[in-house]
Amino acid sequence: MEQFRATTIVAVKKDGVTALAGDGQVTLGEAISKGNARKVRRIYNDNVVIGFAGGAADAFALEAHFEELLQKFSGNLMRSAVELANGFREDKYPRRLEAMMIVADKDHLLLVSGMGDVYECEKGVIAIGSGGNYAHAAALALKENTNLSAKEIALKAMNIAADICIYTNHNIICEEV
Repeated sequence: MEQFRATTIVAVKKDGVTALAGDGQVTLGEAISKGNARKVRRIYNDNVVIGFAGGAADAFALEAHFEELLQKFSGNLMRSAVELANGFREDKYPRRLEAMMIVADKDHLLLVSGMGDVYECEKGVIAIGSGGNYAHAAALALKENTNLSAKEIALKAMNIAADICIYTNHNIICEEV
């Protein structure tokens, strides 16, 4: 079986705004199989933005579980993320998912994994995926050394990652919350 590689997702929280950006490339083996996948979207009445990386089926399953919990807990992002993590630890879900999500609302910016982990970012920047380390480093440098907005930083960081990472393209979607 070939390994899927793709995706860079970065989120930047600055001045009360969180921008979440992701590319559109999906790669199968050494070939680009899709260039316009949408991996960043708004959910829960447009109050939450998410971006996901990992195997497509696992990413969609992780998102579905999370959305179900958002509905159950009236949009409480932190509680939904913690309950999702507990669900994996208590074997409520059939297996570990090879996917990760960045989720954000007006108050929180979290990384949620399909292994049952939840992390709150420390410096207002978090990134995942093949080019995640490149985007993370670029976003941190831009946040600490410029007066750019969260959205401008996220977009510039994504473009830097796309210039470096062969699994990341310049077809970028960015959502703010």
